[in-house]
Amino acid sequence: MSGPLVLAFETSCDETAVAVVRGRKVLSNILSSQVDMHARFGGVVPEVAARAHVEAIRSLTHRALGEAGVHPDDLDCIAATRGPGLVGALLVGFSFAKAMAWSKRIPFLGIDHMEGHLFAPRIDFDAFQPPAVVLLASGGHSQVVLVEDWGDYRVLGQTLDDAAGEAFDKLARFMGLGFPGGPVIDSLSEKGDPETIRFPRALPHRRYDFSFSGLKTSVVTRLEKARAAGVLPRREDVAASIQEAIVDVLVQKTMNAVEDHRVPIVGGGGGVLANRRLRTRLQEEADRRDVGLFLPRPIMCTDNAAMIGAAAGFRLERGERTGWGAPVDSALAL
Repeated sequence: MSGPLVLAFETSCDETAVAVVRGRKVLSNILSSQVDMHARFGGVVPEVAARAHVEAIRSLTHRALGEAGVHPDDLDCIAATRGPGLVGALLVGFSFAKAMAWSKRIPFLGIDHMEGHLFAPRIDFDAFQPPAVVLLASGGHSQVVLVEDWGDYRVLGQTLDDAAGEAFDKLARFMGLGFPGGPVIDSLSEKGDPETIRFPRALPHRRYDFSFSGLKTSVVTRLEKARAAGVLPRREDVAASIQEAIVDVLVQKTMNAVEDHRVPIVGGGGGVLANRRLRTRLQEEADRRDVGLFLPRPIMCTDNAAMIGAAAGFRLERGERTGWGAPVDSALAL
């Protein structure tokens, strides 16, 4: 496969990721997770995350280049996530990548993390092409995006408070299930009944926007009352009911956009898209509307550098460059 040869870094939160990508072909994709490190705190600690990135990034770079069989002198570009994310974490990958590009006298590109997630389905599927509606759902973001063309994006709706992944994490922590919450709730839900409790689906009058703070309040209130009455429901049923409430809203808002904008393609990106119930429901609704659904492999839904490399290759071929003095931007928006 043709295309520029890119070394890419992703350090926006709690995973240090390095990849080598040529066009849309992933030559290596190395990931070092910090989940165990943050689990004892019940969530990501920014300073701990940044220090872990510093400790891991050099050795992961050697591994990524080695697995790809690529010498640094052969690279056409080096890229890193510019934002959004945790400032300290972003600075590690961004500064390392920029310094390496400067030393090699090759282009450097700072990439929007969310654009990376938009490109994730493109790595796996040739048929994933605009116009498309893409659901981006992660610990920090929940958005419905209209991709009119590569590089031409319109955010149709987004969360007004907690993101979907954040809701999973907070509710799992309240239930004593640990961190991160998404995978454990997904697993527990397999043995639960999603109809046990009808938790609220917020903002039914807004076609594309999300809100999950009310769900969090409803779950906490319901379980505290049940505990006081000594009639706690099975946690598997609670997990399934929580998951169904989140999935319902994500799917409905996405399909609202599909119908309103008459697009033939639906995509997805972000860690929440690894949720099995969400993937099943999206497939069912896409089939009902006879539209194509393109979801990345679960490993490509998480924060990874391959998606950053794919987006960077596209930007490089358009003649774009990021200046040596460019800063990270923790609030960067599509």
